Amino acid sequence: MSDESVDGLVVLTERTVNLINQLSMPLVEVSLVIQKHMNQLMDTLTQHLEATGEVVHERVLTPWPLNSDLVESENTFSLDKVMDIIDQQRMDILDTLIRVTLIEINATIIDAILALRQWEHLARSQLASATGPGQLFSPLSIPDDW
Repeated sequence: MSDESVDGLVVLTERTVNLINQLSMPLVEVSLVIQKHMNQLMDTLTQHLEATGEVVHERVLTPWPLNSDLVESENTFSLDKVMDIIDQQRMDILDTLIRVTLIEINATIIDAILALRQWEHLARSQLASATGPGQLFSPLSIPDDW
């Protein structure tokens, strides 16, 4: 990864952190936006790999494992109720910020996926420990050293 790539990914992280904090974005909304981007990037990568026969590291291809001390919640929440409550406009703003920044920094598919895998892992860790629907709508907790 070049210095330019690293600098670009730092810009992506800074912008994303600032927007999520500024909008107090709920965990569920951040998760949905990240997953949308991951799905699109993985489709593109899969097509490329099938066409070229290239191989990439498993760390790129699959979500990172959660810490073993995190016990996934057995609770189930009504998906329809959750989807009725989300703020689509707020999600569109984050979606646009990520998309535009990835284009602006000219991130490779692999760099983009790895950058978003960090966010995916953070969100999945918090989703796994959610014990009620209220936690889904609590702001995503971003560590200070992020």
